[in-house]
Amino acid sequence: MKMNAYVAGVGMTRFGKHLDVRLKHLAGEAIREALADARIAPNEIQAAYMGNAAAGVMQGQEMIRGQAVLRDLGIGKIPVVNVENACATSSTAFNQACAMVTFGAYDTVLVCGYEKLFHADKMKSFLAFDGAVDTENPEGLKGALKLLGAEAGELVDVESDDKSRSVFMDIYAYMSKAHMRKYGTTREQIAAVTAKNSRHGALNPRAQFQTVMTVEEVLAAREIIWPLTLPMCSPIGDGAAAVLVVSERKAKAMGLSRRVRVLSSALVSGFDADDKDSSVGTVAVNKAYESAGVGPKDLSLAEVHDASATSEIVAYDYLGICAKGDGGRLVEDGVTALGGRIPVNASGGLLRKGHPIGATGAAQIVELTEQLWGRSGARQVQGARIGLAHNGGGMIGRDAAATVVSILGLEG
Repeated sequence: MKMNAYVAGVGMTRFGKHLDVRLKHLAGEAIREALADARIAPNEIQAAYMGNAAAGVMQGQEMIRGQAVLRDLGIGKIPVVNVENACATSSTAFNQACAMVTFGAYDTVLVCGYEKLFHADKMKSFLAFDGAVDTENPEGLKGALKLLGAEAGELVDVESDDKSRSVFMDIYAYMSKAHMRKYGTTREQIAAVTAKNSRHGALNPRAQFQTVMTVEEVLAAREIIWPLTLPMCSPIGDGAAAVLVVSERKAKAMGLSRRVRVLSSALVSGFDADDKDSSVGTVAVNKAYESAGVGPKDLSLAEVHDASATSEIVAYDYLGICAKGDGGRLVEDGVTALGGRIPVNASGGLLRKGHPIGATGAAQIVELTEQLWGRSGARQVQGARIGLAHNGGGMIGRDAAATVVSILGLEG
């Protein structure tokens, strides 16, 4: 939908392994930083949209997750909406906060995404992901794997019970094989996404991984499931990101200059498509473009959901920045690297910045906002005016269960 909301301040922790830091303390760090950035006092917040996906599994914290965080910061009385929507959790929180500001319900709203996925018991971490499918339909995930396997020209052993990895790695592997078979995408091109994002992540002090990797090093790394090696798969992580969303009236009262406006935000759920080429990602991107009144050629940069390296290549199709199936060549030619025509995942993306599920969407908004403000240091996209964030999560059938696409633009 078309939005009329502004980002007044952002905050974010470094993503990574924070075994000795409590979940609410990570969230509190990001929130305090966002408040200081916006120069907004806690008592000015009129509502909060708190995004967390896995605390029920990981910390046993259910039902009042946001209230537990905010009470520690002395914030109460206001409406607190707890949001859970797989990997699109805090993207959804941002979408809903912007909608309420646009509708005139509030002038100042807090959005926070926060997550702790590292645990001494690695199986517990995998369990958090296993719930992002229809668990009451035993054929649901098996059916998705069969469909993806057929597109890859393979029979899938759906009875395999390999606990060494998240089930989503199998999904991404068959998606990769299908893309390679249909479009001629090479394993080297997929590895080039990780190599590119490693160069970006090395410039991001809040990224989980900051080591530059070559294509050859990505391919030589430990195989997870062919064709994916470990660096081609987004890691689990801990972290938090926060955004202060304000109305146009509040933005003017604050005297904000070079304002970052939320032009549009589209929240779309998966559907039963008649056309196998139709996808929730394409629908969400097109809705966001239409509402914002912009198109692919207007984008200065994009942050996309690269849960696997192939996922970024597929996202190029959604964004319309290349002909269908040409994503491999796009990354190979440097078009989506810093200095290229449209940098994608200048933050390092999920692959290098990290992927604490509930925090990922808000972190994308932090990156876009700082880029539009010109505060991104060595990874700054020169002349950035319009940025897009794409984030999807969960799976039903052969597609994401939820996807959010938001477009931000610089005014002034």
